[in-house]
Amino acid sequence: MKNLDSSSHVRGESIYLDDIPLLQGTLFACVFDSPVAHGQIKRLDLSRASEAVGVESVITASDLIGENEIGGIVKDEPLLADTEVHFQGMPVAIVLADSEEHAHAAAKLIEIEIEEFEAITEPRVAYRKGSLIADPKRFILGDSERAFVDCDHVFEGRADVNGQEHLYIETQGAYVIPNENGGLRIYSSTQGPTAVQRCVSGVTAIPMNLIEVDVTRLGGAFGGKEDQANAWASICAVGAQLSGRPVKYALHRMEDMRMTGKRHPYSADYKIGLDRHLKIKAYEVVFYQNAGAAADLSLPVLERTLFHCTNAYFIPNVTATAYSCKTNLPPNTAFRGFGGPQGMFVIESAIAHAAEKLEVRARILQENNLIDSGEEFPYGQIAESEARTSWKQANEAFDISTLEEKAREFNRSSKYFRKAIAVQPVCFGISFTKTPMNQARSLVHVYTDGSIAVSTGAVEMGQGVNTKIAQVAENVFSLPVEKVKVHTTNTLRIANTSPTAASAAADLNGKATQQACEKILERLMEVAGELVEGGKETELSIRDGEVFRDDEPTGLDWVTLVNEAHLRRVNLSEHSHYATPGIHFDWSTAKGHPFAYHVYGTAVVGVTVDCLRGRYTVDFVKNVHDFGKSMNTDVDFGQIEGGIAQGVGWMTMEEVVYDDAGALRSNALSTYKIPDIYSVPEIVETKALETERQNLAIYSSKAVGEPPLMYGLGAYFAIRSAIRAYDSSLSPEFDAPFTPEKVLMDLYGNPGGE
Repeated sequence: MKNLDSSSHVRGESIYLDDIPLLQGTLFACVFDSPVAHGQIKRLDLSRASEAVGVESVITASDLIGENEIGGIVKDEPLLADTEVHFQGMPVAIVLADSEEHAHAAAKLIEIEIEEFEAITEPRVAYRKGSLIADPKRFILGDSERAFVDCDHVFEGRADVNGQEHLYIETQGAYVIPNENGGLRIYSSTQGPTAVQRCVSGVTAIPMNLIEVDVTRLGGAFGGKEDQANAWASICAVGAQLSGRPVKYALHRMEDMRMTGKRHPYSADYKIGLDRHLKIKAYEVVFYQNAGAAADLSLPVLERTLFHCTNAYFIPNVTATAYSCKTNLPPNTAFRGFGGPQGMFVIESAIAHAAEKLEVRARILQENNLIDSGEEFPYGQIAESEARTSWKQANEAFDISTLEEKAREFNRSSKYFRKAIAVQPVCFGISFTKTPMNQARSLVHVYTDGSIAVSTGAVEMGQGVNTKIAQVAENVFSLPVEKVKVHTTNTLRIANTSPTAASAAADLNGKATQQACEKILERLMEVAGELVEGGKETELSIRDGEVFRDDEPTGLDWVTLVNEAHLRRVNLSEHSHYATPGIHFDWSTAKGHPFAYHVYGTAVVGVTVDCLRGRYTVDFVKNVHDFGKSMNTDVDFGQIEGGIAQGVGWMTMEEVVYDDAGALRSNALSTYKIPDIYSVPEIVETKALETERQNLAIYSSKAVGEPPLMYGLGAYFAIRSAIRAYDSSLSPEFDAPFTPEKVLMDLYGNPGGE
């Protein structure tokens, strides 16, 4: 089945925030934001802006009725700067005007005087100064200090990985309409409708039961709208509350890039020890996370980095420590992978370092140390592993040795071009690591014409979650999917939702939908047993809209059955709750079973590097991926292709650049490069892992949103191998992304370069 949104997308009929018709009297907001990264506000002059054409009012922190606070986990983030500013782009004032143009023009008239303080932009500097978001987190397995004594080979190094701009097609935004009794109706481009509802309640002092958040779909999010959508909805809500009129704010692209956080950059120190059989016996790593100026989601992102610090490998002795460092940059936030890819990059760097020094191929170390079922992750969960199986099937499908030999053969006859491949195993846990978040609800109605309405807490943002939820209802009731409509995500229909994140939305909301549909079906089958002769004594089922008895049609169709049930006053609605069973984690011991299951996979990545110009192409990404039993191969294959492109972009060309004063220099699409049709892999070949292993996913169809992004790591290490194939004396630092400029510097700017 195709993605349900495909037709409306290509016809331009899909509804996004900017497609919502505006009510008469709507005002438009624009934020005046701090021009410096850190300092104390000495003077703020709003007079010229307040008197500008079309301006209704200018709002500052002193005007708020509720609290000036939008921090969800740590209460450390003002909605509007009051006495101090903490990053360039921090909102200071809100202009409300009768048009976007007037609002933006007036914001430029605001004058501010700030006494500047030192701006910290690097996490290691913040660490040395004691500028931390919270106490460090740590995982310990075995005794790494003692294990290093017995290692035959020990290597130490540093790895750095930069951030990444979300660059969703639809920017951040909200449209807020005042309702009677002081309530608000909020249309928000958010992954977390309940988070918006809760945050708006705080800044307006309006109870949550008077705040309705409604989301039809998002034009992309990638984690950037999990927490950071709260600010823009709150700004519009405050404007609507104080003006009594609808308020809309859809950020311009450069506003969005300047004022919102990115994927967290990390710097890390590692130490890896191996025995003479090339088994990794000990691993120590210290992560320095660049959190930005406020906590946002940095702490759970930091935790996920620790959860994935050993990727798909078993290491019996691990000490992993992570510091969340507070800097004067926009608060960094969730991004596809949620800190996991950063942890994986460091262990892969350590393995590449060890392989280089031992003069063996990195894939030998990788394959030799893959985790097996029954072995323990550093956080205490016991693996049910498909790591070795996916590696074996990838080798059988793609013949890694032959691909390596073809690259060597090409290199022998080429003067300036070099080919190389890298193998990238992936192991990614599926669940929110905060156990209480692993819950969802679904509301299902069956109408008397036989049609079905489903409401859940899942937000459709291009990943196809609504399609999969519709498939669940279609499957349970055995009806054409055209009979099913998945409605908007609305906090008055489904309350207390977890955000659509962690690749868990289809599992959680799909399971809740399955339960609700099955309860309704059970009641309908009781009615059918009374309507069909001998029905109570035989097995009845519904297939393709007709009731069957012992595999024979009874002549009773779906619509007739539904209407008979309604006449008998049988409940045709169900509100069901699902909570993932068996998961738990205790940070007091840093041990538990946090994940419902893991997704495994192995990719083979091939590149060609122009060693004269520093340019490169990604020739192919061939992967065996653990879908479980895919519900929808079109949707899942699309997620894999998109994830790979985004991961390759992060590792190669997407370079976030701030200067020492905390100003974003990569602030437009002319200075921030993302993969286009010419830079994505020329070939993406995906094969499903063949497995019979059961799991807790909906219909055993494993999550596919985040894990494929990590295949992109292979592009980095393939480029590095190609550089060394050109000049074996070179040993590039582990510093992602591997931009063409860095390739040239590594080839010719370091000792040993030609």
